[in-house]
Amino acid sequence: MAVNEKDVELIVKQILNEMSGSGSGASSSFGASASKSSYSGPIPKTARVAMLVEKERFEVKEFPIPEVGDDDILVRVEGCGVCGTDAHEFKRDPFGLIPVALGHEGTGEIVKMGKNVKKDSAGKDLHVGDKVVTCMIFRDDPEITMFDLNKQNVGEADVYGLLPDDDVHLNGWFSDYIFIRKGSTIFNVSDLDLDSRVLIEPSAVLVHAVERAKTTGILRFNSRVAVQGCGPIGLICIAVLRTMGIQNITAIDGNAKRLEFAKKLGADRTVDFNDHNGIEALTKAVEDSFGGHLADFAFQCTGNPKAHANIYKFIRNGGGLCELGFFVNGGDATINPHFDLCSKEINLVGSWVYTLRDYGTTFDFLKRAKAIGLPVTDLITHKFPLEEINEALKTNLDMTGLKIAVIMPPGA
Repeated sequence: MAVNEKDVELIVKQILNEMSGSGSGASSSFGASASKSSYSGPIPKTARVAMLVEKERFEVKEFPIPEVGDDDILVRVEGCGVCGTDAHEFKRDPFGLIPVALGHEGTGEIVKMGKNVKKDSAGKDLHVGDKVVTCMIFRDDPEITMFDLNKQNVGEADVYGLLPDDDVHLNGWFSDYIFIRKGSTIFNVSDLDLDSRVLIEPSAVLVHAVERAKTTGILRFNSRVAVQGCGPIGLICIAVLRTMGIQNITAIDGNAKRLEFAKKLGADRTVDFNDHNGIEALTKAVEDSFGGHLADFAFQCTGNPKAHANIYKFIRNGGGLCELGFFVNGGDATINPHFDLCSKEINLVGSWVYTLRDYGTTFDFLKRAKAIGLPVTDLITHKFPLEEINEALKTNLDMTGLKIAVIMPPGA
């Protein structure tokens, strides 16, 4: 069959378009547009920053964008999740940071970078237009690398979004731009969509918690696992467990909508504590959910001391517990060490945020969760523009949604 030159030209163009992801036949797990630059305009001279100036009040201020040095990176912010830590700082300033630019669950696009910046913290090439997230800042310990950081968690390092204010000001992700300095960790995540990137930081918390739980030797494919607390942390915990192949999961909470979402993310059964009067009845409900057995392992994902005291009752003799709910001081919990811990020989581990290595694992978790059909990004129920940052924090405190995010308009 004869083919003329025009037909050949059209076929070649179609193939090239599909290879570059611009044709209708292009496909990937997160969409070709995830890796494309959405910003082509000039870099402005100033940037808006949502500055917490007093308890329960942000002001959107404008600051000059500093000159980008040889080791610096300027990132145009695309979005940032609202963390419970942000809400605690907004409400009570427990870290004494006011005035402060908050926001540590952020992501954005590189718009300018210094000549010494070539690769991210995992050795992946970095270019203008790449989508990135940050993790930790090791200005005081430059010898720490990607490969030994499994020995140290983020509690010993600085984090953008929880830095004291300085003459740069562009220190948090609740901002138009963030200024990334030497000594920072940064990852190229251009293969993830925006909502997935916003969930990287909280997901890393749960990847780390599950890794801590695995050190007990109890968490296995056939383990009966109880997850107490179905806020964003508990819900992501369920998704991480399900992605690992653990299927026998009971979620415990007092909010019917959150319990329903827990099932979507992988919980087989749910227990609403409002339906049970007293700890004995609640324990029986958890036991019944596992067919007459107590949990082999439990994750305590609330910041409630009473919840911590209760969870020991849900665990079998020789079982395990990971406590990860207390990111700030939530008060003392009362347990009976003989009955709750010693006589049951409970294997207890604490988990505090994450290590740098957990970030790499988290990227794979988010891809795998999507591949098996877990609607993790549906956790983001509310999106606010930067100028409505006060409303975003109040929505988080009111617990009227799940994950709250501040999202910048494309190309802004």
